Amino acid sequence: MNEALILALASLAGGGLGAIFFGGLWWTVRRGILSPRPQLWFLGSLVLRTSIVLAGFYFVGRGQWQRLLLCLIGFVMGRFIVMRLTRTSGDESNRPKREASRAP
Repeated sequence: MNEALILALASLAGGGLGAIFFGGLWWTVRRGILSPRPQLWFLGSLVLRTSIVLAGFYFVGRGQWQRLLLCLIGFVMGRFIVMRLTRTSGDESNRPKREASRAP
């Protein structure tokens, strides 16, 4: 297979791994907050998500640093995509507002 295609697929796989990891984190936080035993949700999710990502990096990388680097870049891009997709319209209103200074 063409090396450029393999590297492109490595970055796409990294994006998928990032979407799985950070999408799973978002889902876990939403479920864990409402659960009577949130520690089980968070610990189980951490182990599962980390296992999937480590196995994915292992199979995608195949011992070549170029593939691992592109997979990592795709992973980070997956994070930004999940952040964009999971943003709610009220996010800006939930941020703390700066107080006006009344000092003389």
